[in-house]
Amino acid sequence: MKRLFILLFIVSFLSCDDPQYNDLLPNSLVDVTIDLRLPIYINLQIPGGWAYTPSSAGYGLKGIFLYNLNNRYIAYERACPHLQLANCSIMTFDGTLLHCPCDDSKFNVLNGGASTTGVSYRAREYHVQVINASTLRITNY
Repeated sequence: MKRLFILLFIVSFLSCDDPQYNDLLPNSLVDVTIDLRLPIYINLQIPGGWAYTPSSAGYGLKGIFLYNLNNRYIAYERACPHLQLANCSIMTFDGTLLHCPCDDSKFNVLNGGASTTGVSYRAREYHVQVINASTLRITNY
């Protein structure tokens, strides 16, 4: 009976199909400090507010998407997580989902999971630390 239980546990554990993190995107060091008082980030001061870091600033691979979820901040890489880097692979936000224009795939802003059939990768999430009322630090470590 004990062996049967262990066997069933192992089979059920191995059969879980969790979304994968991307192995196509190159690793890059992310360590960014954001001043929420700057005009580009002013919308982040209210719940439901969001902003992009400039893709030209070198934050992440294609820039960073930030979202204020009831004063808890979420940050994702803007590069489409399931594709190699390309000109079209900068995700945009449509008010509810992150959108990859290369293939029209979509990702949930609350957990990074794909909401498009056939896409098994999650959006690459970054760690957000609130330094004080007007400063965030975004890292990938």
